[in-house]
Amino acid sequence: MMKATFLGHACLLVSTEEHSVVIDPFLTGNPKATAKPEDIKVDAVIVTHGHGDHLGDAIDIANRNDCLVIGVYELVTYCQRKGAKKVHPLHIGGSYNFPFGRVKFVPAWHGSAFVEEDGSIVYTGNPAGVLLFMDGKTIYHAGDTGLFGDMKLFADLHPIDLAFLPIGGNFTMDINDAVEATKLSRPKIVVPMHYGTFPVIEADPSEFARKVQEVCPTTTVKILQPGESVTL
Repeated sequence: MMKATFLGHACLLVSTEEHSVVIDPFLTGNPKATAKPEDIKVDAVIVTHGHGDHLGDAIDIANRNDCLVIGVYELVTYCQRKGAKKVHPLHIGGSYNFPFGRVKFVPAWHGSAFVEEDGSIVYTGNPAGVLLFMDGKTIYHAGDTGLFGDMKLFADLHPIDLAFLPIGGNFTMDINDAVEATKLSRPKIVVPMHYGTFPVIEADPSEFARKVQEVCPTTTVKILQPGESVTL
């Protein structure tokens, strides 16, 4: 049995009976977060890109758990410079079998850089989406992205049980584009994310649910509040 717990914004905790991983653990400074970094017990930390609201507490959580930060090469190299003790680099199209399951990075149309306290910008490689294969299930975490047609290809190659898609607009897909992304990726269950954390990305998840149900009758929409879970 797998449980996926939404921790707010784009943070996802995926757990089986034996393993747990967290994706994009932006908890400190997240007004919607209900968990603290010290609460997170995981076997790995996966980061889709280097923006602060996704890299978040990744290094702290990984070091507390003596586990890997998994990301594209440039991003994990940056994490090493910032004190991450264990990292594993991947890149777009690449995958690797870990003790907890397999991770495959897929494209995301976005940016990826970290803004330092002095205002300098550090390039952190290409942004990515994540296909996570655990316990016989496939989860697609789209990261921050706009809509693009290859989402259909992901689903053709790897039928998706559960997808987390951004709906907040401005920096990512809005509701209408996320509905199209649902049509392309054809998940059994879809959860909206990356909305409502800040005023600029306010969106109504019930509108997303209604529109998905109109055009994707085989997909179930789950609207999760931070701390709530869906079980596969």
